[in-house]
Amino acid sequence: MTQVKRRGQGEDSIYWDSSKNRYIGAVSLGFSSAGTRIRRKVTGRTKAEVRAKLRELHQEVETGLRLSRSYAVNDALDDWLAHGLDDVSARTVKLYRDTIALALREQLGTVVLRKLTARDVQNALTALASRMSTRTVQISRNVLVRAIRHAERDGLVARNVAALVKLPKGQPGRPSKSLTLEQATALIDAAKDTRLEAYIILSLLTGLRTEEARALRWDHVMMWVDDAARWQPVTIAGFDRARAGNDRFAINVWRAQRHGGDTKTEKSRRTLALPRRSVEALREHRKIQAKDRLKAGALWQDCGLVFCSTIGTPLDDHNVRRQFRKVTEAAGLGPTWVPRELRHTFVSLLSAHGVPVEAIALLAGHNQTATTELVYRHQIVPALTRGAEVMDQIFG
Repeated sequence: MTQVKRRGQGEDSIYWDSSKNRYIGAVSLGFSSAGTRIRRKVTGRTKAEVRAKLRELHQEVETGLRLSRSYAVNDALDDWLAHGLDDVSARTVKLYRDTIALALREQLGTVVLRKLTARDVQNALTALASRMSTRTVQISRNVLVRAIRHAERDGLVARNVAALVKLPKGQPGRPSKSLTLEQATALIDAAKDTRLEAYIILSLLTGLRTEEARALRWDHVMMWVDDAARWQPVTIAGFDRARAGNDRFAINVWRAQRHGGDTKTEKSRRTLALPRRSVEALREHRKIQAKDRLKAGALWQDCGLVFCSTIGTPLDDHNVRRQFRKVTEAAGLGPTWVPRELRHTFVSLLSAHGVPVEAIALLAGHNQTATTELVYRHQIVPALTRGAEVMDQIFG
């Protein structure tokens, strides 16, 4: 007669529970501080299923993980949004919470994180790619990776399957366009006597990014003074033509409405000479702002900004877009234009008038000419035409 080998001390046990119509697997994890035995149980339809779950349980114990059987992707997103975004701006937090996380919740929200597979993530991103731009899909994948990494740090998941997924190509984004010289002139005319006149002229004639224009301070608007002082901010020197040397003005582009107040890149921090029309627009704009200050009285908040609300507070990008749309409609250009396309127009007009791409890159604050050529490729006059033009001049 064959004797059944007894289960050793601390070994797993598997038995049938008729009341639950399931196999039960139990494992002993030692004793608590109170001296009671710590036991964990798993259930399954078959012994093989129970053994697989017991192996997972042992792995959790050995690696120190505490995988939850109910912790879902929704929970991971909630935890990351609440505790993992200390280093990003309020605008980015809003984008993650109201757009990206919402889309991910629709696709994967109820999936238990420990059961999430790379195929699940791939299918979800493919679904998003069918109605979103490639850039939005990329941000969505990055958000999911970071949310799972946050859970991984807390021992709630064994690996980050989102990091294994290939990014699908989304829908084409809205291409930026530039104004023609005639359209730009019409826009400036339509902006006359509006609160956005100086903003439009400065952005169009210097190529400032929208976040750079909104963050520009009066003490960064400089005037060359014909005395020992040399360059002085207009907060000290004013716009006095009698003191200005050849009417020379410049702006220090040292700030942007971004997290931390820094410009987009190191090379975005630059000093730009001001065209005369920009100087005139800023001179008149400062007079308008002085009237706003008097009218606001005690409500005025002195932030030192060139472009601000009627009580001195920073402008919101949505408010600028809304005001800009009114001006474009008044100019007969329609409502589809946005402020950042003033920068594209700046690049286009310079290129059309023979300014080399290297100089345009410096003025635009790009790290390298490749960025200028890639982002503004429709606005750059191809350099390959230069050889033919010179040969035509030489040989008639």
